[in-house]
Amino acid sequence: MARHATKIVATLGPASSDPALLEAMIRAGVNVVRLNFSHGKAQDHIDRARLVREAAARAGREVAIMADLQGPKIRVGKFVDGKVMLENGAKFVLDASRTEPGDLQGVGLDYKELPRDVKPGDLLLLNDGLIVLAVEAVRGEQVHTTVKVGGELSNNKGINKQGGGLTAPALTGKDMEDIKTAMSFQADYLAVSFPKNATDMEMARQLANVAGAEYKHKPGLIAKIERAEAIPLLDEILRASDGIMVARGDLAVEVGNAAVPALQKRMIKLARQHDKVVITATQMMESMITNPVPTRAEVSDVANAVIDGTDAVMLSAETAAGKYPLETVQEMSKICAAAEAAEDVELDADFKGQTFSRIDQTIAMGALFTAHHLGAKAIVALTESGSTALWMSRHRIHIPIYAVTTKVASQRRMALFRNVRPLLMDTSADRDTALAQAEAHLKLRGIVDAGDVYAITCGDPMGTPGGTNMLRICEVR
Repeated sequence: MARHATKIVATLGPASSDPALLEAMIRAGVNVVRLNFSHGKAQDHIDRARLVREAAARAGREVAIMADLQGPKIRVGKFVDGKVMLENGAKFVLDASRTEPGDLQGVGLDYKELPRDVKPGDLLLLNDGLIVLAVEAVRGEQVHTTVKVGGELSNNKGINKQGGGLTAPALTGKDMEDIKTAMSFQADYLAVSFPKNATDMEMARQLANVAGAEYKHKPGLIAKIERAEAIPLLDEILRASDGIMVARGDLAVEVGNAAVPALQKRMIKLARQHDKVVITATQMMESMITNPVPTRAEVSDVANAVIDGTDAVMLSAETAAGKYPLETVQEMSKICAAAEAAEDVELDADFKGQTFSRIDQTIAMGALFTAHHLGAKAIVALTESGSTALWMSRHRIHIPIYAVTTKVASQRRMALFRNVRPLLMDTSADRDTALAQAEAHLKLRGIVDAGDVYAITCGDPMGTPGGTNMLRICEVR
């Protein structure tokens, strides 16, 4: 199997919940498993998390679990026949006060605030933009529209407003309960849907830390960038998060398809500059839901995200409900490995004009620079929190970074960092013994051999988070 530095996030669903299949997917390259809280009950997620941990143990790998919150339900209600066919030019009413099922004249709303969020002239995009309604008038609880682009509209389809501007809060009552569920099985990452600003992320972090306190667990927080109004506030959202997801589906509906590729590049670059992780998501291998091979366009899309520098590429329905979940992961692994092999390493340019105020960050950069110019076989970071490995992973280098930690929570969290291979090891508190143990561990795993050179970083004294202050270049005897 091709080793890939870019991580693969796979969504768990009915198509991938067989224990043997899930184990095969982890062996084929899945690093993070996403549990989608838009579907299923609390107990389903608890059971699935156990399934993931057991499959990972059998595969001899640690994977991260990402709990993806549903966020606000900005949706239409249900129809008498489950769906209607809207014709271009027809009149259609979105009615927040309607309780009976919808018909060709109109439908109720799960999102009751819509009449206050729109005005005549606004364009509403339904079902991921496939249906376009122009707002003609707002009368009380009713939004009167004309169908600009018709088609089939079925139960509970989503609503977006072109250009953004829907006021729904990022965290609903359901999300707050789901955070408690996710913390009960110590989800490594929490993905927050539709955040508008840093405050949404800070609130999610507070709730997660409170819910995780009894388990002594704090998750990493991922902001899903899917609203137009989040774009100008990317810097503040990044500062309040541990990473972002380029959620291309909803984002494309709000800002237009054509704007998304450039935004993706900008968001990946910005995340790396902020020392945060970034996941690229939505429709990456969409055709493989029903076909055993991807299209050339999909191969190019995944490869481009890798070349842009994304930490991870994500599969949604492809692994949750598709016909070929394992094959999709295998194809994605191959594409990632091939794209990485073609990358240029520009470390010298990366460090030009940079100053580092922290000793641990300077050591991390020194390890990269030295290993690159020496042609080292591996870079090893003895790390408690994982921050040294994170800093190293923000720069492109063709040398694998092995992050050795004593904490399983750190090991799992680092599963999302690009080019970082986290290893769990009980190291001694004595520095020289710990360094010798780390080398023995690498030899045992066949990572280094006699005559190989590797760089290793650690803290002295050992075990202080943020205490990395030593870089050593070693030749294996």
